[in-house]
Amino acid sequence: MRRLLAILVLALLVLAGVWWLGNLPGVVVVRLGDITASARVPVAAIGLVLLFLLLYAIVRLLLGLVRLPRTLRRWRGLRRRALGDRAVTRALVALAAGEAGDARHHAGRALRLLGPVPQSLVLVAEAARLAALPGEAESAYGRLAADPEAAFLGLRGLIRSAIEREDWAQANALAARAEAAHPGAAWLRAERVRLAVRSQDWSAALALAGPEAPRAAFAAAAATAATDPSEGLRLARRAFEADPALAPAALAYAQRLRESGREGRALKVIRRAWSESPHPDLAEFALSTVVEPLARMRAAQELVAENPTHVESRFLLARAALAAGLTGEARRHAEAAAAGGLDQRRVWMLLAEIADAEAPEGGGVAASLAALRRAATAEPDPAWRCGVCGAEHASWHAACTNCGEAGSLNWRGPARSSAELLAPRLSGPAVQPE
Repeated sequence: MRRLLAILVLALLVLAGVWWLGNLPGVVVVRLGDITASARVPVAAIGLVLLFLLLYAIVRLLLGLVRLPRTLRRWRGLRRRALGDRAVTRALVALAAGEAGDARHHAGRALRLLGPVPQSLVLVAEAARLAALPGEAESAYGRLAADPEAAFLGLRGLIRSAIEREDWAQANALAARAEAAHPGAAWLRAERVRLAVRSQDWSAALALAGPEAPRAAFAAAAATAATDPSEGLRLARRAFEADPALAPAALAYAQRLRESGREGRALKVIRRAWSESPHPDLAEFALSTVVEPLARMRAAQELVAENPTHVESRFLLARAALAAGLTGEARRHAEAAAAGGLDQRRVWMLLAEIADAEAPEGGGVAASLAALRRAATAEPDPAWRCGVCGAEHASWHAACTNCGEAGSLNWRGPARSSAELLAPRLSGPAVQPE
C-alpha cells in the first residue's frame, strides 16, 4: 500500500513538472557565429535533457571500453574460481571413495585453476599419499609449511610422512616447528608424546604426558637413563610415588638410594613395593647383598612380613628355605603357594627339587617325577607381556618394543584361549614325598 501511494505521488509530481515546463513563457536564442537558433523554453529544456543523456551515454561507453580488459580478467577469474571449486569438490569425493587416479586428476586441476592456495595443496598432497607417491606428497606439504597461514597443515603432513619412514629425529624437529606455528594443539601434544616414546626420550615424554598417560613408567625409564645421580634420584622418587606397585619404579628408586649410600631407605622402598605387588626382581634386589643361606632366609622373611600370605611370598620363602637346607619349611611354603593358585611350572619344578633334597639317595624319585609331570601341564611362568599385542619381553620397558604402546607391559602369564581354559587339568593335592 505504501509503495502504491509513493508511485502515485511520484507520477503526480512528474505531471506537475511537465505541465509547469510546458507553460513556461519565453524563447531561448542560441548564436554560434552567423548561425542563430531559437526555440521556446520548454523545447529547449527537453533538448538539453536529451543532449545530457546522449553525452552521458557516450561517456559511459568510453569508460566501458577503457575498463573492458579489467572486466574480462575479472570474469575469467570468477569462471576459474567456479571451475576450481568444482574441481575441489570432485577431488574430495574421489579421496573419500579411495580413487587415487581421479583424486590426483581433480586435485591437479584445482591447483591449476586456483593456484597454490592451501586447499589445493592439501588435496594434491592427500591424493599423492593415496596413490603411494610420498615424494610428491611431501613436496606439496613443504609448500604448505612455507605459508605462514597454513604452516601447521603442512607440518602435520610432513610429521606423518616422517613417522611412516620411522625417521624419529626428523619427526621431532618438525613437531617442534609445529608447536611454534600453533602452540597448545591437543593433537600435537599427544603426537609429541608418541614421538618421544618412539625415540626413547623419556624425560620429554614425561614432560609432555597428560594425567591419563603412564607417568610412572615414563619417570622410571627416565630415572634409569639419567646420567646425573641427583636427577636420576628425583625422577625415580617421582616414579615410585606415582605408582608404588610398579616394580621397575621401586627398583629404580631403590637402586638410586643404594648408590647414594642409603641402604636402609632402599630396603624400605622394596618392602613397601612388595606389600603392594610382589615381584621376583624386588626379592633379588633385597637379597643381593646377603650371601649366607640362613641370613638370606631371615632377609626374605623380613621382606615378606607385610604380605606373608601372597603366593609370591610363599614361593620366595620356599626357595630361600630350600637353599638353607630347611626342606620341610620349603615344602610347606611351596605347597601353600600351589594351594593359593600358583599353578605354574616354577612351583612344580621347585617341588621336584625339594623331593630330591628330602631323599638324596633316590628315595624321592616317585615324588620328583610326579612333580615334573605336573610341571609339564602347568601354566607357563610369568613374564613381562604387553597387554595390547601380547608380546613377551625378557625385561621391563616403558613401552612395548613390538607395538610401541606405552605403559602396557605387565608381569603375568600368557593369555589363555577358551580351549585351554576348558581343558581338564590334573587335580589332586600337592605332591607328597614317599
